[in-house]
Amino acid sequence: MKIDVVQTGPLGVNTFLIPLSENKVLVVDPANCAFSRDEDDMFDYMEQHSFEPVAIALTHGHFDHIAGLVPFRKRFPHIPIAIHRNDRKMIGPDSQTEQSRALSLMGFDVFLPSVSCLPDADVFFEDGKTLFDTYGELCGKEVHDALGQWRVIHTPGHTKGCVCLYNAAQKVLVSGDTMFYHSWGRTDLPGGNEGEIQKSLKKIAEIVEKDVRVYPGHDYAGFELSQNL
Repeated sequence: MKIDVVQTGPLGVNTFLIPLSENKVLVVDPANCAFSRDEDDMFDYMEQHSFEPVAIALTHGHFDHIAGLVPFRKRFPHIPIAIHRNDRKMIGPDSQTEQSRALSLMGFDVFLPSVSCLPDADVFFEDGKTLFDTYGELCGKEVHDALGQWRVIHTPGHTKGCVCLYNAAQKVLVSGDTMFYHSWGRTDLPGGNEGEIQKSLKKIAEIVEKDVRVYPGHDYAGFELSQNL
C-alpha cells in the first residue's frame, strides 16, 4: 500500500492520504491552514494526483492536527469527519474553549483563531470497530471493502481520545502522536497522562504484528514496528 504524505500546518503534521478504491482516499489529520500559508497545498496535491477525498479521520484533537478542517469543509462540504468521543469537544463550534488550554500553555495563543468554530464530528471512533463500522454508508459503497480492513485502536495518553488505525492485511499502522520513531507523544498538555500512554504502547505491542509499517503524526514515517520494540 502506498500512502501519500503531505506535511502541513505550523508544526509539520504528517497529513496522510490513504488509498481506498481507485482515486478515492481517506484524509488523516488535515492541518493545512492560512496561518502556515499552506491552505491550498493539500488541494493542489490532490488535484495533481486526481485524488478524491471521501472522509476525514482525526487521530486526536490537538490544534496542529485539526487546523485543516475548515478549508476542507469549504472545499468538500459533504465528506464526514470522525474523531473519538473523548476528544469531541476539541472540535465543533465551541472548539476555542478546549484549544485555548493547550495553546496558552505553549505560548501559542496567536493560533487560536485558526482552531475556533470548527466543524463538528459526524461520527465517532470506537475501540475495536472498523472504519466501515464508523463511516457506514457515508462514504459510498465502492470503498466499503477497503474501510472494512482498517480497525480502530483507542490509545489514550497523548490525549484522552487518541486512536491508531490498523490495517493488518496491508501491514500498516497509522499511529498519530501515540507513537513516533523511537519515541512517543508528549503527555504534559491537558488530557495527557504518562501512565496511560505507556499502557497504550503495550496494547499496540500486543495487538499489532511486529513487521507492520508505522506512520506517525510527525517526522519519519514508514518505519517497522519492530524497530520501536
